[in-house]
Formats: sequence, C-alpha cells, structure tokens
Amino acid sequence: MGQPVREYLLTLCVTVAVTYLLTGPVRKFAIAAGAMPEIRARDVHREPTPRLGGIAMFGGLCAGLLVADHLPNLNGVFVLSNEPRALLSGAALIWLVGVLDDKFEIDALIKLGAQMIAAGVMVIQGLTILWLPIPGFGTVSLTQWQGNLLTVALVVITINAVNFVDGLDGLAAGMVCIAATAFFLYAYRIWFGYGIEEAAPATLFAAILIGMCLGFLPHNMHPARIFMGDSGSMLIGLVLAGSAISITGQVDPDSMALFAGGERNATHAMLPVFIPLLLPLTIIAIPMADLVLAIVRRTWKGQSPFAADRGHLHHRLLELGHSHSRAVLIMYFWSGLIAFGALAYSVHSASMWIVLGVAALSAVGLVLLLLPRFTPRAPHWAQALVPPRYRYTRRSARATVQEPVREAQGAEPGAEPAFAEPVTVGVSGVNGATAVGPRSRFPDRRKAGSAR
Repeated sequence: MGQPVREYLLTLCVTVAVTYLLTGPVRKFAIAAGAMPEIRARDVHREPTPRLGGIAMFGGLCAGLLVADHLPNLNGVFVLSNEPRALLSGAALIWLVGVLDDKFEIDALIKLGAQMIAAGVMVIQGLTILWLPIPGFGTVSLTQWQGNLLTVALVVITINAVNFVDGLDGLAAGMVCIAATAFFLYAYRIWFGYGIEEAAPATLFAAILIGMCLGFLPHNMHPARIFMGDSGSMLIGLVLAGSAISITGQVDPDSMALFAGGERNATHAMLPVFIPLLLPLTIIAIPMADLVLAIVRRTWKGQSPFAADRGHLHHRLLELGHSHSRAVLIMYFWSGLIAFGALAYSVHSASMWIVLGVAALSAVGLVLLLLPRFTPRAPHWAQALVPPRYRYTRRSARATVQEPVREAQGAEPGAEPAFAEPVTVGVSGVNGATAVGPRSRFPDRRKAGSAR
C-alpha cells in the first residue's frame, strides 16, 4: 500500500510543479496576447489582470497523466481502462473553448453547447454512469440513454457551478482543491480499503486535480497576478465531474456488498461518493448553491440565466463588510466543513460525535460570518507561523483606527492601505469629543484654512 501512496504523491508533486512553473510564462503570454479585459461592473479587482491561467493548469494535467502512465502501480489505470484518454479528450476540448472565450468572449450558448459536446466525447469513450444507488431501495441499473443523459447533465452542471463561483482571487481553485482532497481520500479508501481496483482512475484524477489547483493558487491568491479564466474554471469543473462519474460507472455495488454486509448497506456506504450525482450536496455544495440561487435570481428578474451580476455569495460577503481575503477564507471553511463532514460520516455513520462536531463548527462559521469587523490575532508564540495581517503589532492597531477613514475614502473593508497615511487625533468641542481624520498631504495646508 505504501508504494501506490508514494506514486500518487509523486504524480501530485509533478502536477504542482509543472502548473506553478508554467503560470509565469503564461501570464506574460496573456499580456502579450491582449487577454486582459477591462474592468467590468461585476468585477471586484481594480486593475486589468491577465487571464488564460487555464493553459498552465492544462499543462499540469497532461504532465500528471504522463508521469502516472510510467509508474508501475498506476500504469494499470491506462492499460485496463480507457477513462484517462476519455477525460483528456473532453478536457482538451473544453480547455480550447475556454481559451477562445478568455480572448474573444464567446457567447454563453456556444459555451453551453461546447460543454455538452465535451461531455459527449467522454461518454462515447466509456466514461459514463451505469447505475445509481438509492438509499432504502438499492442499486438501480440505468439504460444507456439514461446513463448518457445523466452523465452529460452532471458534467455541464459541475462546470457551470465552478465557473459561477470563480469571482474572487483564489476562490475557485481553493474550493475545488478542498473538494478534490476529500474525494481523493474517499476514492483511495474504496480502492485499498475494499480492494476494488476500479476506483483507481477516480483516485488518480482527484490527485491530479489537487496538483493543478495547488500549483496555480500561489499566483492567484489576493492580489492575483493572473486569473484562470474560463479555460481554467471549466477545465477543473470537468475533471471534478469526471472523477465522480468514473467511480460511479466502474465500481460494482455487488463488490461493495461483499465488504459492507449486503447490497443495501453497500448503497449506504457508497452514498457520500454518489451524492454529487444527485444534485451535488457535498463536494460542490457551495458552488451548486450559488449556481441555483443565481439562476433563480436572474430568471425572477426576467434576465438570462447566463447574464452576469453581482449577486453571488462572495459578492454578498463583501457587502456584509468582509475583506477580500476573509470572504475567500469563509467560503473555504464552509466547503471544507461540508466535504470533510460527509467524508467522516461515510466512514463512521453511526457516530454522533461527527454530527455534533459538524454542528459546532457550523455555529463557529455563522459567528465568523456575522462578525465582519472581527480580526483574529494569533498568540505571540504563533505569530511567526501566520501571515502578517494576523499578527498583533502597533501597526495593526493603528490600521484598526484608520479603517473607518479608508472606508470613507472608498477603500475595500479590511484591505491593506496603499500607503501609510498618518492620522491626527485631537480634542474638539466643549464635551471633549474626539475627532479622527486624515492629515493633509499638501504642504500649504495652513493656507487652506487649517485650524492650526
């Protein structure tokens, strides 16, 4: 068991390295190619930022598959299954459409058609859903057209869910990385815990997807130097959907029944993996909720479901007063809580401690959600291990005083100031009220009528 783990780690590290190293040259290429659209009304960034980050992510995908093909324990995935080739074919098609969209802004309906074609390409090559486990009923075998239709629907829904949530720096890549990590742990458990080799392709896809996101995140964290664009968001959405479809279409519930003590128990044991097929509620729960709310909101207003707006969940977090980084961390928290909560429940479904733990963490998440002004500070012994913004210093205390002033000047709440602007604190009036305001930057401030 140790050897496959090392090979998965090697594949993941190669994917991370290739994606990370390619992102820099891709950024220069995007700038030279003019893939830097103007700031739109719904955007939260303030400077034109190059797109086409999906080029580097696709390079990482190809590198990960190439390395895995030459490893002894992972080579069997390519020999015994056509799924890696099916995934690569669909990924290449959707990536190409995304690159064109990042440069030329393709119509939404054309992109939707391309997503369906990419899903159809994977279906033709065998990456499809064959059966569904229904809790309390058992396994339901699907006809060919039912499986194909459900596969295409899942791919399109997942792609658009990830694409819709890609609105803040590092948000989509981080959330998909969290989801892929939870999925990798579960798929690996099915393969080695139950000895079912058909779960190997899904495990490999999840490991590569983690590497793609981790390699791109350093360039995409706030303030982002490059965006993944549709070429990246649609790509990782397709790979995430392909992982879920792979384990659904190839893992035989009868094999699970031998280890779970019956078909019905096997259905319950497999449920956390198959939930993404029943309107994703765990792995892409947050992007899916954002997608559904966006469609309802736009349809209610008489707009197209594909019309862009500023009503997404991350936009609402910013409106509540959260900073850019805090909004991303809150979304990370909820994604991890749902994904890993479902993973833990799938392992020990009879344990009430898991339910209580998830409930407690949910309460903590609600408190953080409703306290946008609260800035956590690390203890003195841990300050060297956290980013500077979480270290309590005189400068951070001074920034707390300056925050209302910078907000009045139009700065983003919680954002770092572009320059250190001194603050004057004086006493005015009979009651001794304190007045706080920015000191003038002009040398002739006394000529302008200063009280001094």
